[in-house]
Amino acid sequence: MTSAPEAIRFPYVEVPESAQALRREVRTFLAEERASGSFEPACDCWADFSEAMSKKLGARGWLGMTWPKVHGGQERSLIERWVVTEELLAAGAPVGAHWIADRQSGPQILRYGTDEQRRFFLPQIARGECYFAIGMSEPGAGSDLSSARTVGEKVEGGWKITGQKVWTTWAHRAHYAITFCRTSPQEKDRHAGFSQFIVDLKAPGVTIRPIVNLSGEHHFNEIYLDGVFVPDSRVLGEIGGGWQQLMSELALERSGPERFLSPYPLLNAFAESATPDNDAALGSMLAEVFTLRQMSRSVAGQLMTGRLPNVEAALVKDVGNAYEQRMQDIVREAQTSAAGLQAGDALQRHFECAVMRSPSFTLRGGTSEVLRGVVARALGLR
Repeated sequence: MTSAPEAIRFPYVEVPESAQALRREVRTFLAEERASGSFEPACDCWADFSEAMSKKLGARGWLGMTWPKVHGGQERSLIERWVVTEELLAAGAPVGAHWIADRQSGPQILRYGTDEQRRFFLPQIARGECYFAIGMSEPGAGSDLSSARTVGEKVEGGWKITGQKVWTTWAHRAHYAITFCRTSPQEKDRHAGFSQFIVDLKAPGVTIRPIVNLSGEHHFNEIYLDGVFVPDSRVLGEIGGGWQQLMSELALERSGPERFLSPYPLLNAFAESATPDNDAALGSMLAEVFTLRQMSRSVAGQLMTGRLPNVEAALVKDVGNAYEQRMQDIVREAQTSAAGLQAGDALQRHFECAVMRSPSFTLRGGTSEVLRGVVARALGLR
């Protein structure tokens, strides 16, 4: 029997003056950093690793900013965090070091972790000193996380983890990975029997191998776990509660501005060099990014109310990634009919970066097919 369709909602969320003031502060900081030569704007900047930048942001209270002050946070709103995230992406600042820890690992620890875990991890993350990778996807399973075959076996004092994870961004430079694995045999409910563990990526039995992309860049990795011991103190949440925890983590991972602003420096460069002949193309892209901003901000607002907008987050990521990949095609066609891309200029540089990195946009955080399946189920279509 098909369940009743869920309501898919994107209520409008106002940005308060406090957040607008924060936006101006962040924008000024980033302009000064760029002028000093601290960074050069780049597309897909949340895949660029800079410990120095992460520590500067932490020193200003812009990491872990929604968390309690006792855990290193600033007790600011999710909308204020959303504004900071948007400004970092628009500026093309290198924020990959802290990105996963701040976006999802820290909030997971805050929500499901023990007091000891919160005291140990959260202040370090908020200072920009502790980095996490994501231990979800596996070979042969991909975005179908219920097919994960990594196993956790109970042993004295903890758990022995055996399996393999893939597409783990910055695992070779991160300190830990929240790792999703099966801890009891599969039942009729294929979502039951999973748990999450905080795995030390320097622990015995962990092997990290690079996955180099077509442009020769090393962001992704494979992680091999060969009987890695994880003490009971590093179990995240409840044994057997991993699936529900995972769903809340995915809502954080899929809905942020990074799902449509990764190539924003390209859009900005295109706008600066646009001719009247390109007005239609530019207008189309701006209309889409405006709509996606409203959708993403709406998800942040719903998270503030305690709602878990998994379906809305899946929609933001699917529609946003399609827009990101289409952007370079629009730029290419517009420039072909105009003066063309000029070697060495900002538009050409951002265009090349977007083209090389865009194939991963619809893979990381869940493939388009899986995301559309989430939406279809919510609508009662499957």
